[in-house]
Amino acid sequence: MTEKHQIPIRVPVLARVEGEGTLELRVRNGAIEELRLRIFEPPRMFEKLLEGRDYTEIPDMVARICGICPVAYQMSAVQAIENLFGVEPGPWVRDMRRVFYCGEWIQSHSLHIHMLAAPDFLGYASITEMARDHAHEVRRGLRLQALGNEIIRLLGARSVHPVGARIGGFHHAPARAQVDALREKLQAALPEAETLVRWTAALNLPTEEQEFTAVSLRHPREYPMNEGRMVSNRGLDISADRFESRFVEHQEMHSTALHCLHDGKPYLVGPLARLNLNLDRLPAPVRSLADSLGIKFPSRNMYHSIVARALEIVVAMREAIRLLEVYAEPSAPYISVTPRAGTGYGCTEAPRGLLWHRYDANAAGVVIKARIVPPTSQNQARMEEDLRTSLQSLGVRQGEAVLRRRGEMVIRNYDPCISCATHFLDLRVRELTHA
Repeated sequence: MTEKHQIPIRVPVLARVEGEGTLELRVRNGAIEELRLRIFEPPRMFEKLLEGRDYTEIPDMVARICGICPVAYQMSAVQAIENLFGVEPGPWVRDMRRVFYCGEWIQSHSLHIHMLAAPDFLGYASITEMARDHAHEVRRGLRLQALGNEIIRLLGARSVHPVGARIGGFHHAPARAQVDALREKLQAALPEAETLVRWTAALNLPTEEQEFTAVSLRHPREYPMNEGRMVSNRGLDISADRFESRFVEHQEMHSTALHCLHDGKPYLVGPLARLNLNLDRLPAPVRSLADSLGIKFPSRNMYHSIVARALEIVVAMREAIRLLEVYAEPSAPYISVTPRAGTGYGCTEAPRGLLWHRYDANAAGVVIKARIVPPTSQNQARMEEDLRTSLQSLGVRQGEAVLRRRGEMVIRNYDPCISCATHFLDLRVRELTHA
């Protein structure tokens, strides 16, 4: 590569991510002059589609936003609407929602680790290529993903776009025999999940460290999933209703995905942020496992995200086992709710990070306005910051092929759900006139 010219490098299609995007670089004199992570997937207008809908329709509608994380969207939505109506569904519903969420963490993290990220760290171009040499690991990933899907089906009736959740609880309570059978499967698979953690920690991961702000939920007693306050490693500690006072979305002209900043700066959400901020909330066996890996947490190495995902699979499996061990069929799987006018807020931890919802409704419970801030739009600026740091550190004279591979590795490490992030577009074109 020459230092005399501006050299464009373009990754036209980002493979092995959910959605469509491209990475564009311009390099001049050995330095990155311009970097754009362009999300060109069309805006899907889900927030607008929710306007005028009855509150009872919202859980099933938001589940369609993402085929990988439907539970996260449903749980944030029901939490926000129940907050609006001033209702508390009770301990059985709370516990089963946590089990429901465990299923999503298990299936999503298993998919990402084995099918999307591991080929990067093992030097393969695709999962099919990797499977020729690592068939056992690929089959393990499929088994764990299937187990997560089975948990989702237990309470949601199906694993993709489940329909079991409702405002106030669930439409149906599973029979004790179903619960016991699934709990036994989880118990039997737990050693395999713990082996997965050690396998990820043994991968030849890049060792680059970065400074970043980590943001996640934090609960007084539990590893955060469905409840908690928003905290950071920079002193943030707020409730969900104050999100808009500290976090602001803006539109970049090169992307249909909104960029969200915390106090004007990029920040990280997702497994590594959660783990860094909630080490003391890990169940004791999981904390012992984490301490045995030779990795110092909190970690500033973004590539330790794959290890954090594996640890969270074990967290989710142990939590589901714990809650299903004391399962009892309720007299009713939901409580009745009475609509009222107002604004409600909900925030949960999707596999990829914080997922925040706000709904304004009238006295009949019809949604007047909705706002959804997904994890990928929150990570968007952090991804671009990471790309710039990582590629510049690698050395832009390495050549286009090397930079392309590293850029894709960085992006896939965040497990971005691009489709989730393209909700709304406020496109402003400035027309320049000649003097």
